Parts: sequence; structure tokens; C-alpha cells
Amino acid sequence: MNTFTIIFLVAFAISYAIQFWLSNRQKDYVQTHRDQVPGAFSESVALSAHQKAADYTVEKGKLGELDGIIGAVMLLVLTLGGGISLAFEFWNQFDFSPLTSSLAAIASIFLVMSLIELPTSIYQTFVIEEKYGFNKSTVNQFIKDHVLALVLTAVIGLPLLALILWIMDSIGDLWWLYAWAILISFSLLMSWLFPTVIAPLFNQFTPMEDGSLKERIQSLLQRCGFSSNGIFIMDGSRRSGHGNAYFTGLGNNKRIVFYDTLVESLEDEELEAVLAHELGHFKCKHVVKMLVASAVMTLISFAILGWLIDKEWFYSGLGVSEQSNAAALLLFTLVSPVFTIFMQPISAFFQRKFEFEADEFAINNARGDKMISGLVKLYEENASTLTPDPLYSAFHYSHPPAAIRIAHIESKMS
Repeated sequence: MNTFTIIFLVAFAISYAIQFWLSNRQKDYVQTHRDQVPGAFSESVALSAHQKAADYTVEKGKLGELDGIIGAVMLLVLTLGGGISLAFEFWNQFDFSPLTSSLAAIASIFLVMSLIELPTSIYQTFVIEEKYGFNKSTVNQFIKDHVLALVLTAVIGLPLLALILWIMDSIGDLWWLYAWAILISFSLLMSWLFPTVIAPLFNQFTPMEDGSLKERIQSLLQRCGFSSNGIFIMDGSRRSGHGNAYFTGLGNNKRIVFYDTLVESLEDEELEAVLAHELGHFKCKHVVKMLVASAVMTLISFAILGWLIDKEWFYSGLGVSEQSNAAALLLFTLVSPVFTIFMQPISAFFQRKFEFEADEFAINNARGDKMISGLVKLYEENASTLTPDPLYSAFHYSHPPAAIRIAHIESKMS
């Protein structure tokens, strides 16, 4: 144990204490307001639906706390408990190259972490989601999804990790700059490929049929000067009863995607308003701003790792006995969230600001009253609580709470 061990443990304690404190605030606040629908929604949301959302939120919160405890224990076991050292020692005993041994050690750690987290994922899907009528996935589908995700992670992630480790070992002191450039380029490439290569491995995307809805959407796209590579309906109902819509892709490979559950639950004008909101994110340059912010934060992270990588106290303070570039990368990835928790509410603040701006764009290009009615339906059908704790939502929510968001829309309509 050295000074950095103490610093880590203090940051660890503060980070998880904040998370559990906020989680308990959220549960208490939601339960306290369970038996009365907020005034703004009294005529549009039934008490039974409001109570269902409250109970659903509380149950997810309890499972989230269990996830947090598991994550905290795993982090301590892997670092101060010597788990990372054991993994590297195990693979180093074989007649592999240093690069192959490092890849195997990192891959095995993340595989074990995934397996430990699997029971809570199963409980979330087949107990909580099933209880509230959202789960449509079968056991076979669940297994297929997880195996496919694991295979894709190995096929795509391991070569990228190997390249970054090779750069760390070979380039010199400025390795972190080259590694950052490669990671950002790779992320942009994956964003471009996702709509046509990755996403279809998990879901079916059917071009929207000709009709009044498609005509309405195409008219909206023309008014907004937006071009896409197609409007698609995704078979989200194969796994879940939740509804959503999103844009995906970059450049000339952009797609507009509606969940089939969303199309079934909203009117055409409500879908138009929801889509106008998503268009607002592109027109207001939110996507570009988020990409730039992510690139800057990643660059800062790599620069910090470049400074830490030769510091003996960084390794010994976190329970790793033998220094290596691979161990440094793994340690930094696992431990940095403990030290950067203060960034979470800052990020959430700007994301909520973007949501307000996208809403303003939507009501300037579609009917604001239909935006509100569509949102209310989504809140109700997705069992999203209408009464989140203000501090919890400020820390965690990327979207403004329902009452605040709708009040903002109404103020811009008047």
C-alpha cells in the first residue's frame, strides 16, 4: 500500500457513496409520489399507469444497486485483491509472445466480468421486464444475442486492442497520440458501418411502406433539408415492448429507424413530431458536438495514461506487481470511472440542454401539441417515472424530467 492506494480508496468510497446515496434518494422520492399523478399529467395519465411506472423504477433501482455492489467488489478484487496480477501471471507461463499473453489476460478478465454480470441481466430481462409486460425475448433469443455480442467484441475488439498495445510498445513517448488517432478513426468507421453491417445482425430493418406516414416523413425531411439512406421499421417487439426512434450512421450512410412498437402506439402526427426532434439534434450540430467532446476527453485520457505508464506507484498502488503497458491500459480503463464521477452531471447537463434545443426545433417544424401527446404516450407505455428525484435526475438523466420538458415545450408554443 502506498499513497496512491489511499487516494484510490478515498475516491472509490466517495464515488460509490454518491451513487448509492442518489439511488436511495430516487427510490424514496418515487415511492413518496407514487399515489398521486402530477398535476400536469392528471388528465392524460391514469393513476394505475403512474403507479406501475413508480414500481418499475424502484425495482430497476434496487437491481442497479446490486449491480453497483457487484461492480465495486469486482474492482477491488481485480486491483488491490491481485486479480489483474494473477491473470497476467497465468498467461505469461505459456509459450506465447508478450502481445498474445497480454491480449489473453485482458480478454479473460473482461470475459469473467461479463459472466459475473450475466445473472443480473437475466433477472432484469426475465423477471422485472417480464413482470411489467415489456419482455418479448425468449431464452434462445437472449442466449443468441449475448453470444453474438461476445463474438463481435472478440472479432472487432481484439485486433483493435492488439494494434493499440503494439503502438504502446513500439512508437515511443508519443504512443498515446497515435493510439488516440486510431481509436477515434475506428469509432467513426464503426458509426458509419453500424446501420448496414452491425445492426442487421441483431434486428430486421424493413423499409417503411408507402402511405400517409411515409409521405408525411418525407415532407418533413424536405422542409428540414435533411437526406438519409432510408426510413426503416425495426422489429423491436421481438425483444421488448418498449418503443423508440433514432438516427444512426454518419455521412451518406444515415438511416432513420422507428421501432415497430412505436409506430403501433403513436399517431402519424406524433411520429412526425418525434422525428422532428431527432432531426433537431442533427440540425443543431449536437451529434458533431458530442463527437468532438468525446474525442477531446479521450485524448486527455490517453495523455494522462501516457504520463502514468512509467510510474511504479501507479501499479503497486493498485495491486499490480509487474509493470507492463497492457496492465497500465487495463488498470486505467477499470479505475478511471472512480476518479471521473464528477464529469457525469456535467455531461448530463449538456445532454439535457441539447434535448431542449431539439424540442424547440421540433415544435418549429411539427405540431407542438402532438409532440407533447406523443411524449406522454411514450412515458406511459415505457413506464418512465413522472416524478424522479431532482438530484438523481440532474446527475443521471440525459433527458429532462417529463414535467420540466413538457413545460418547456408549452412555453415555446405560446
